[in-house]
Formats: sequence, structure tokens, C-alpha cells
Amino acid sequence: MKPNESSLTSLVSAFGRAYHSQYDTPKIFDDFLAIDLISPQEFSDIRENMIQGIPFFNQDIARRFQDDPDEILKWIVQVQLSPTPLARAAYCEKVLLNEVRLGLKQYVILGAGLDTFGFRHPELKNSLEIFEVDHPATQELKKQRLEHAKFEIPSHLHFVPMDFTRQFSYQHLIDEGFENCKTFFSLLGVSYYLTKEEISSLIHHLFAKVPAGSSIVLDYADENLFEEKGMSNRVENMVKMASVGGEPMKSCFTYDEIEKLLEQSGLLIYEHLTPTAIHDLFFRHRTDYLSVFETIHYIHAIKK
Repeated sequence: MKPNESSLTSLVSAFGRAYHSQYDTPKIFDDFLAIDLISPQEFSDIRENMIQGIPFFNQDIARRFQDDPDEILKWIVQVQLSPTPLARAAYCEKVLLNEVRLGLKQYVILGAGLDTFGFRHPELKNSLEIFEVDHPATQELKKQRLEHAKFEIPSHLHFVPMDFTRQFSYQHLIDEGFENCKTFFSLLGVSYYLTKEEISSLIHHLFAKVPAGSSIVLDYADENLFEEKGMSNRVENMVKMASVGGEPMKSCFTYDEIEKLLEQSGLLIYEHLTPTAIHDLFFRHRTDYLSVFETIHYIHAIKK
């Protein structure tokens, strides 16, 4: 990942969360602080770029709403950009907060981007240590934005610069105060871009040194990723955009494959959400464009 690419990916993701928080009802995941980490100019630029790109996504929508750019933006964000990031974040934080109630003390966010969990939950300051692991360029960008937004970094939030997709190092975490106790990991929006061997190696390294009861929430694409077109071709578009952007999608799994991969690192699947289950949890009864993304599943796995 090049520095500018890492910055852009996290920015666009934050844009989607900010848009949802400001304009969508009901909320799937309310990241009410995301807007503070994007400048008005950046928000405007991303908005315009998306509107200008509508012919790539859907010619019919481009024609139908050619005089209504706000509706075009809503369509792109709600159909293509936001369904998976919103729902997986909502699921992950629901699981995490339940783990905290059960006594969890450490949370590691792999690929944190412009995540705001540590700032949205000040009540956890004395009970949960949070470690944000990300590409050094992305993390530097985030620190600058936090400073510009006058966010005070709480003492329980630790930044760990590391390209964990290439080589995971526990020493980097330990240097920031990480301890050998029950830990919760989130690995969201990452698995698609790694080979199966890289994912297996990463999971193995993550759980080699933490005790039983430690767990992870991750999302993955099923075996239909490269065949499924999806609603308005959005799955196909996602795969195409990743390839054109220089970060091609590399991995998809059958359930048996992902179960076996996790078992090799001593993990059992505690909960598995199919697209149908994700729809029932987060998208049922909506009247806007937001709907569950085809081929994407969520897993909560626990170390035996």
C-alpha cells in the first residue's frame, strides 16, 4: 500500500460513515465523529468525484437523476459504498461491548484507519486499553487530523504503526503497553486483499501469544465473489475498482475453508453471519437504498 492510497482509502471510508451519520435514518452505525476528521473541502471533493463517477456505476441512475446530484450521491453511497462498512462496524462493536461486559481489557484494531471508537466511548477509559494498528502513513495522517480537530488523545488509546499485512510484530504492541491477557481483535475490510496464505499466517501470529477466550471479528467474501454481479452490478464494480486502484481482491472462501483456516490457529467459530442474517439484523424494513451486500459474511471466532 502506497502512502497516498492508504490515506485515500481511510478518507473515503470516513466519508461514508459521516454521510450516514448526517443524512440516513434509521442509523445502522452512528459514527457521529467521522465528520470532524474530514475537512469541508475534502468532503466536497469526494462528493463531487462520486457524483461525476455515476456513469461507471449505473447509466440508468445517471440519466434519471441528471438534475439531482444529491440523489445520485445518495444512490452511490447507499448502494455501493456504505452497506458493508456500516453493518460490519455495528456488528463488531456490538460483540466488543459484550466482551467488555464480560471483563475484556484489551482491544486491537487492525487497519484502524480513521476509526473513532476510542473517542465515542469515553466511559471505557479506565477499563479497556485500545491499540490501533495501521500503516505508518495512514496513522500519521490520522494523528494530524486529530490534532487539527482538537481531539485530546486519551491515555488508554495507543497508536501502533505497522504494516501488519506484511509482517506482524507483537513487540510493537508490547512497546505500547500490550499485556498477555484476554484480547479482542477486529480485522475488518482486510481479508479480501490478502492471499489465503497471508490471512492464515496473520491469524496464526495474532493468536500465538494470547490466552484462551481471546477472539476476533472479521469479514470475508464467500466463493461467489468473482462470479456474483450483485444488485446494480455492485459486487462486480467493487472487484473492478479494487483492481483498477492497484489493490486487487485476492481471497474468497467457502464456509468450510474459513472454518478450517481458523481451526489451524486454535479458533472456533462462535457466530457466523451470512448475508441473509446480516439483512435481518441491520437492513430489514429500510425504505432507502441501503441493503445487505451480496457475498460478504461476518465471523466472531474464539480461541479454545
